[in-house]
Amino acid sequence: MALENLFANYDRLLLMDTETTGLDFARDEIIEFSAVVVEQSQGQPKVTAEYDELITLSPGGFVPPKIEQLTGISTSDIRERGIPKTRVCRDIAQMVAGRTLLLAYNAHFDLSFLFYLLLRDGDPAILKGKDKLDLLTVYKDRHEYPHKLCNAIEVYGLSDRVVNSHRAIDDVIATVAVMEEMEKEKNDLDRYVNLFGYNPKYGISGKPIGSVTYKPQSFNPVRPLYEM
Repeated sequence: MALENLFANYDRLLLMDTETTGLDFARDEIIEFSAVVVEQSQGQPKVTAEYDELITLSPGGFVPPKIEQLTGISTSDIRERGIPKTRVCRDIAQMVAGRTLLLAYNAHFDLSFLFYLLLRDGDPAILKGKDKLDLLTVYKDRHEYPHKLCNAIEVYGLSDRVVNSHRAIDDVIATVAVMEEMEKEKNDLDRYVNLFGYNPKYGISGKPIGSVTYKPQSFNPVRPLYEM
């Protein structure tokens, strides 16, 4: 994992994943936030920190049965081990400080939920000026459908190392491994910074992120999205 093009512009890569109570950014809540920090050490990228916390629900909130079945996270788990939203927001503010690139697999989803968490319980201004990279957009440009994280894990031969378990910490560790393979595959990740693809059949889900350029992305593109 070299990532020279990314570290030419950033001191830190923050890869993140969330588990949520649903799909509505403005109404549903993050129940687990996980992140991995990658920094350069002696010219080589190195994982320098991992973060994984369950997050308390708003008064009267609960984990829907379908989400509990998918993630294994229950309402009682949140009540017993969840930490306050305000504390998570402070932790995130520390992680994104400085020249930090924000990355995720399907980043529009995670960043949208992160924005609303910060809007309610922190300071969304910490995201201002932060560049963003969606690894799902990269994968769609390089491989045929289907495009879920589990598919990327299989295609890159990572099934013996990582798992897409629908627990945020497992999924973000898997995302780091996928990023490593993408870098070996083609050294153009920097070309996708602030460029997100979306399915033209369904459009952009929720509110677009102001600093991001969105382009319709077919299932089998003939050339990279950044050339279109």
